[in-house]
Amino acid sequence: MIDEISIRGLGVIHDATLPLGPGFTALTGETGAGKTMVVTALGLLLGSRADSGAVRLGADQAVVEGRWRIDPAGAVADRVRDAGGDIDADELILSRSLSSEGRSRAVVGGRSAPVGVLTELGEQLVVVHGQSDQLRLKSATAQREALDRFAGPELQAVLGDYADVHRRWLEARADLETLVAHRDARVREAEELRLALDEIEAAAPQRGEDDDLVARADRLANVEDLRLAAAQAHELLSSESVDDGRDALSLIEAARRAVDRVAGHDAELQPIVEAIANAGYVLSEAAMQLSGYVDSLDSDGGRELETVQERRAELAALVRKHGESLDDVIDLLERGSARLLELDQDDARIEQLRASVDADLERLTELADRLSALRRAAAERLGDAVTAELAALAMPNARLTVEVSARDEFTATGRDDVAILLQPHGGAEPRPVSKGASGGELSRVMLALEVVIAATDPVPTFIFDEVDAGVGGASAIEIGRRLARLAESAQVIVVTHLAQVAAFATNHLRVVKGDDGEVTASSVQQLDGDERIAEMARLLSGLPDSESGLAHARELLDLAKERARA
Repeated sequence: MIDEISIRGLGVIHDATLPLGPGFTALTGETGAGKTMVVTALGLLLGSRADSGAVRLGADQAVVEGRWRIDPAGAVADRVRDAGGDIDADELILSRSLSSEGRSRAVVGGRSAPVGVLTELGEQLVVVHGQSDQLRLKSATAQREALDRFAGPELQAVLGDYADVHRRWLEARADLETLVAHRDARVREAEELRLALDEIEAAAPQRGEDDDLVARADRLANVEDLRLAAAQAHELLSSESVDDGRDALSLIEAARRAVDRVAGHDAELQPIVEAIANAGYVLSEAAMQLSGYVDSLDSDGGRELETVQERRAELAALVRKHGESLDDVIDLLERGSARLLELDQDDARIEQLRASVDADLERLTELADRLSALRRAAAERLGDAVTAELAALAMPNARLTVEVSARDEFTATGRDDVAILLQPHGGAEPRPVSKGASGGELSRVMLALEVVIAATDPVPTFIFDEVDAGVGGASAIEIGRRLARLAESAQVIVVTHLAQVAAFATNHLRVVKGDDGEVTASSVQQLDGDERIAEMARLLSGLPDSESGLAHARELLDLAKERARA
């Protein structure tokens, strides 16, 4: 139940608070006063799409806040906690802000949340009906949804099972059709992949092998130059063939001895002697490495180079056929085995899918038949119950029937077509409400449906936006009376322009338009006593001060009290 709604900076409303509470709240006001903005505010709290054009001219943002009373142990409270919000005892606060630049922000229980959370909560907290919903009632989908809501939990459970099987059946059938339709192509793919894998496996390439081969080929192609350079360097470092012992090691040793002879006369020379000795060690090590390098050079380098070039050519051929690099070729080998296994199992997979599709189709047929049976049983009960409601809504000779007919294909909700037919009076032919119902009849059919469905699918709050469109006189009085009865078990909020409906309200709010000559602003007043009588007179005659209008208003309020008790 909504305790209170605060609105700031939305359309013509500068700052207003709507005290709601239990029972039947009627919201009235002159045309253009801002009743539509109240409905818009409620929509924002329930997750409706935000339009920055609704922000009041000159305001930075519009803010709507609602205070709800909920069951702290119920599903709504659980969803709020899942979203990170808090509940104070049984009070839940929801708010929505909309900036003039179009940015929207939702707060659930004191914590920012996606707008979608408001939508989820709204579906459990409130049912909203406006003139667009009356038009929607003409659609086959809305009519089926109304019947399913009335049918109750048993149908919803079967419908949930059906939806799961239907989704699985569609997916398996699509996979089967794909496999069968592309079987030849997949066979060719398997053959080509098998040949490619055999070729790659035979070559057994290794990651980085192509780079290693390039380095080896370069070394082998220049082996003589490498041999000559290394031998020459070794001779210069350490060789008995160099005249007068002028190789590098001999010269270094001569230098060390020369300095060492006089190092005893100056301590600063000792580190130099050690440095020269270390240089000798380094050069000696280099000479040994050069000797080993020369010995390691293969005298049959030409044959090895030929082998390397052949391997490079083999790997290059693999890359040209199977990828842009050697790594791509190896990747193909690694993942291709799994793909080949999948392709080779097509026949088994097709048989498996066929069995699954057949089993799901059998189960789908069984569930669809159960849905049809439940809908047909509920359709008869719904027709009788709504017919009784229509009699109480000044349509005593009207009869509503709900037809459930079979269709050939399975849809996401079964294979039933649901049509609501209205016979407005005894001599008339029943016709679909989508074609034969007037605006006033459609308003009463929608209200009657909602009242009946509420018995099996209860909702804490109902909001009706001009549910009395196209209705007047005695029919309007009966609509007001029925809304009052509905308010005995649920909170009912009605935006109306009819005094006959507003008279039954236990809480009367008026949207008042003020104008200072420059800016139009609206506020909300809670009416009682003479103020309410004056508003009722305005609704009846357009003259809030007319004595006859005031008398008529008092009479209507007294009549509403009597009818409500009846």
